Amino acid sequence: MAKVELRNLRKTYLSEEIIKGVSLAIAEREFIVFVGPSGCGKSTLLRMIAGLEDISAGDLLIDGRRVNDTDPARRGVAMVFQSYALYPHMNVYRNMEFSLRLAGMPEAERRQRIGDVARILQLESYLEHKPGQLSGGQRQRVAIGRAIVRNPKVFLFDEPLSNLDAALRGQMRVELASLHRRLGATTIYVTHDQVEAMTMADRIVVLNKGVVEQIGTPLELYHRPCNLFVARFMGSPPMNLLPATLAPPAPDGTMQVRAGTIGISLPPQQAALEAGASVTLGIRPEHILIDLKGTVQGMVEVSERLGAVTLLHVRLPDGQMIVVQTGGDNTDRADTPIRMTFEEEHCHLFDARGTALPHRAEHPLLSDA
Repeated sequence: MAKVELRNLRKTYLSEEIIKGVSLAIAEREFIVFVGPSGCGKSTLLRMIAGLEDISAGDLLIDGRRVNDTDPARRGVAMVFQSYALYPHMNVYRNMEFSLRLAGMPEAERRQRIGDVARILQLESYLEHKPGQLSGGQRQRVAIGRAIVRNPKVFLFDEPLSNLDAALRGQMRVELASLHRRLGATTIYVTHDQVEAMTMADRIVVLNKGVVEQIGTPLELYHRPCNLFVARFMGSPPMNLLPATLAPPAPDGTMQVRAGTIGISLPPQQAALEAGASVTLGIRPEHILIDLKGTVQGMVEVSERLGAVTLLHVRLPDGQMIVVQTGGDNTDRADTPIRMTFEEEHCHLFDARGTALPHRAEHPLLSDA
């Protein structure tokens, strides 16, 4: 497996810059996920690494060797696409064998390698089947197997699960994570699905309009988003964000934040903001408690019962909507008034530019990230 380094990579189409100076060091055996909304540049960046897109500026290094002008076949990478891209007239064995035949590998070695990969992917009983006889998940396994048999330095995945139904996507996520652990492969994975990113990645790269917003472990991005974009994007349902104002500090120095009728006391932040400054108050749905003695009032508009959890869409007195995540046994229905408590230790503040104000205390889970 290999190390991959991106040094100020840029991509320009005509006069429009799509990738705007991305720098990143990917360690050997690391599972990196590029995530972001449609059009953010994540697939373009992956194709630049694969050699399918020219690099306009910057340097791409694989195992310390600059490969900007190296042919895709000589970079030591293998790519799995969103579409399975299997040859419909060939059976599973021939599909996985094709690149090995082109490389001139002896037949005995081809047979051995395909047999080993088929066992790993549980495809042994399907080697004589053609793609049209397989389910979506089986076809995706064949596409992955075709990449594995090449024994590449780096695996590249471009939204490989987006064509599968929800249940199969969940199953394939587990299989891909398990496969990565067994192979110890350096892997770069592109998705627009932040759930995939959170559950599979060692580190996540959040992209927005060709710019890296934040790089970190899943828990770092979830509990310590660096700005409003990451706060909105990471998490399902996303973080609640409310316009707020800083009030004069309390005598003990704690910050007083007002968001409509909501008053929150927070430890002093490491930023020089004066009373009256406009900020955004953020809190995750699971950190809002249904509390008969709570000081925050609201009216349930919609109750989504998801089994283990219930999501309450609540309208605050000033008209703002928030989402509250509570237990699956919650019985609150639409038009039910409720009282809530915001867990102040889990509140986030963002300044007028959308930049997160630093927390004084570290989140307890981040030490295990």
